[in-house]
Amino acid sequence: MSVSATNVDVAGAVGNIEVILEVPPQPLTGIALVAHPHPAGGGANTNKVVHTLAKTFLHLGYAALRPNFRGVGRSEGTHDEGVGEVDDLMATLDFAHARFDPQHKLPVALAGFSFGAYCQTHLARRLAVAGRPAKRLVLVGTAAGFVEGTRHYDTEAVPADTILIHGAADSTVPLANVLAWAAPQDLPVVVIPGADHFFHRRLHLIRDIIIRAWH
Repeated sequence: MSVSATNVDVAGAVGNIEVILEVPPQPLTGIALVAHPHPAGGGANTNKVVHTLAKTFLHLGYAALRPNFRGVGRSEGTHDEGVGEVDDLMATLDFAHARFDPQHKLPVALAGFSFGAYCQTHLARRLAVAGRPAKRLVLVGTAAGFVEGTRHYDTEAVPADTILIHGAADSTVPLANVLAWAAPQDLPVVVIPGADHFFHRRLHLIRDIIIRAWH
């Protein structure tokens, strides 16, 4: 499937948000919002895990939007420890609805990697409280608990059908952190043997897991 990526600027609370927008050629089946890892570690919307998530949703017929968090690329503002970033994700989703789905009839998928996954749990909570819950979440390498070099992440509870993917050899966010967060929720975690935090040589498995779960 040939899809051209376009860069668009979305109005956010503290300025423009730079977004990579990709739309499949067939009629849309949904809207996917994909969030990138922590900017302090070089996280941006071009990250290869985030790219994989976006391409997977394009394959499923979703319009895929990858915003750069504030202070990254052309996105204005400064890093806000996940608070302002959730505001910017909401602004990007509102833009997507205005452009593709004014009546809010299409399902929304929230996907994120690492810090981006953490932010998506908070956006999912906000949407649920507002009476417009996301259809499903896909969280990869989720930042939860204490992460060395950053902080302690109070990751929100998520719906039971959330797809959680983590690497067995993740040294950035230890698997034990995610298991401790998932256990009280009875959430299963798909563990990829040998995978590190960035899923080197394992990206195809992320795609396969999502597609199988979606169907």
